[in-house]
Amino acid sequence: MADPSRRRLPDPTAKPLAAECRQGDEDTAMYDEDESSGMENGSAASKEMAIHTLEEVEEMKKAFLHLMESQGIRGPHYRFLHGNTIEIIKMKQQTKDAATMDISHDIFPIIQPHLYSWIKLYGKNFLHWFGTEPEIVVTEPELIKEILSNKEGTYPKTIVKGYFKKLLGDGLAVTEGEKWSKLRKLSNHAFHGDCLKDMVPAMIACVETMLEIWRSYHGKEIEVCGEFRLLSSDVISRTAFGSSYLEGRKIFDMLSNLGVLISRNVFKIRLFGIGRFIRIRDDIEADKTEQLLHDSIMEIVKKRQFEVQSGKADSFGSDFLGSLLKGHHDTDPKNQISAAEIIDECKTFYFAGQETTFSLLSWTTFLLAIHTDWQERAREEVLQLFGQQNPNSDGLSRLKTVNMILYETLRLYTPVTSIIRRTGSRVKLGKYEFPANMKVSIPPLAIHRNPDIWGQDAHFFKPERFSEGMTKTTNGNPTAFLGFGYGPRTCVGLNLAISEAKIALSMILQRYKFTLSLEYVHSPLIVLSANPQHGVGILLQPL
Repeated sequence: MADPSRRRLPDPTAKPLAAECRQGDEDTAMYDEDESSGMENGSAASKEMAIHTLEEVEEMKKAFLHLMESQGIRGPHYRFLHGNTIEIIKMKQQTKDAATMDISHDIFPIIQPHLYSWIKLYGKNFLHWFGTEPEIVVTEPELIKEILSNKEGTYPKTIVKGYFKKLLGDGLAVTEGEKWSKLRKLSNHAFHGDCLKDMVPAMIACVETMLEIWRSYHGKEIEVCGEFRLLSSDVISRTAFGSSYLEGRKIFDMLSNLGVLISRNVFKIRLFGIGRFIRIRDDIEADKTEQLLHDSIMEIVKKRQFEVQSGKADSFGSDFLGSLLKGHHDTDPKNQISAAEIIDECKTFYFAGQETTFSLLSWTTFLLAIHTDWQERAREEVLQLFGQQNPNSDGLSRLKTVNMILYETLRLYTPVTSIIRRTGSRVKLGKYEFPANMKVSIPPLAIHRNPDIWGQDAHFFKPERFSEGMTKTTNGNPTAFLGFGYGPRTCVGLNLAISEAKIALSMILQRYKFTLSLEYVHSPLIVLSANPQHGVGILLQPL
């Protein structure tokens, strides 16, 4: 009898029998059936093909399971066609419904209960299934380092389809190869060094606009998540695209709508290619939103182009949109950026520029509203550096206490809850061997709560753990902290997000003391990033 481990293994790039969405950060992929028309509904040939495909899938699954079990990799039992998705949905619904007034910063069992449970049952690295697609979850730091270093392209991004394709296109967050290198170089220039310093006045102006509204809430409660979402929208609109708040808000509303559709369909399985013939309401809404999003971005792009063509401006500008348009008109084909790439980059940065900072500011304010001793320490530092003056670039780099608080917030409430890669070819990872086109998932929350790395107090808010710098804190283990990813695909907007958060917190601390609302309900929820499901209400006390 032939060795089952030598049989053909499942190829996740093949058209899946059962398709599903996956959620996460820039590393997230979504699998869906392609929308081409095909077999006639209900034909005998279709049924026969489906039966044959089912048998083939089951054979490949058995061979794959044999290979994994022979290496000591276990996981929850595979259920016909659905894999483990039904269990995941049930676990997540149970924790979602268990919102409580008690506050624990150990949110991993709350927002990813399936991963939390299965790590305890099956170990640091295990196998689970999304429909008929297997996925390895990896939580060992050394293995994570090898994956995210992505030497020689061994662990590329997953292929984005479906709703996520509509959200991110083929932009920097998901593309590979020479295109990624070209776009990354452009983005690095737009969000680092002097360009970032030039954005500080615009960020301050955005925060001042928000705080002017807060004046009517003196001595009252205000829900800050909505405030920070509008702030981050305003900042990225002004600094990266030179657009007005109203122009930007239209785009953010559409991106948020796509985010809701993605979250609603994350673990839904569509059997037997039914998506080819029947389009559900969410599919139709996503198509409409994508077209409106395209049209809105094109309005901003054409407006900038017209200013140059009409002589109102002598250049496309030095912001991110200006850099994209310069690339579009570059005479060197290697550096040229197509119109489609401009659209995708705009979508990516409008989305990422808002989502990450909004989440970071919301959770930081929540933590400081509880831990008022750290709020006071941060305020003392801000007043010592800036007094009652607006923050400046030099002072921002010297905010040590605020920096510690932000990093501890990112550790406990990281916006990125899943980092997804795939094996580009048959690979050896540590002592394991995986076939090509295998999805590999890294859950940052699991790593951020590992007591072997962070100590027995890993679940507690202790910014002082970062007092001696990141290297000392993580004992030289660079993948112990994944707040902005790791390796060549580290979030390009890291410095922008941290600068914006420092400016906003500094200006708030100069003006207010704040405590958490008695009505606050602690129920973190993943909607693309980890957010407070019921918002964060604080009581403002003007200084």
